[in-house]
Amino acid sequence: MKVDILCPITNKSTDEHVARLNAGFTVLLLSSYFATSNIVPVVFLLLDFSVRAIERPEWSLLAKTSKWLLRKFDVDPKPLNAGPKIFAARIGSFFSLITILLFWLKLPTVSFAFATVFLVFALLESALNFCVACRIYPWIYHIFQGKEK
Repeated sequence: MKVDILCPITNKSTDEHVARLNAGFTVLLLSSYFATSNIVPVVFLLLDFSVRAIERPEWSLLAKTSKWLLRKFDVDPKPLNAGPKIFAARIGSFFSLITILLFWLKLPTVSFAFATVFLVFALLESALNFCVACRIYPWIYHIFQGKEK
């Protein structure tokens, strides 16, 4: 299957700095899961990603904290289309949910493996502004649309 680059587009916008800082917080929370084997940070991530996935970022504690920090350090917003970040939040919700389910099924090694992939995705977004979800969106789009190019 040949997949062209395509991204979900919406009429909403978001701040790139907030998205990257949210990803940084995700890295920290997942790191605390690895350090303590306590699933609570991943449950928090599931809730936070879920509210962003349903397009209610005003309910996100991570987004509120990121916005507050950016205002505190007088960082000018860098607007971008929210579509890719909404899709990324849906992917984050999925990874959080799978990590939690595997943990509860007493499969900690597999749970950690899933969380590691999740952490790498978040680290790439935070440090390099590289959105893995944006790269996999075309594949998912074509699968659910049933189209091949």
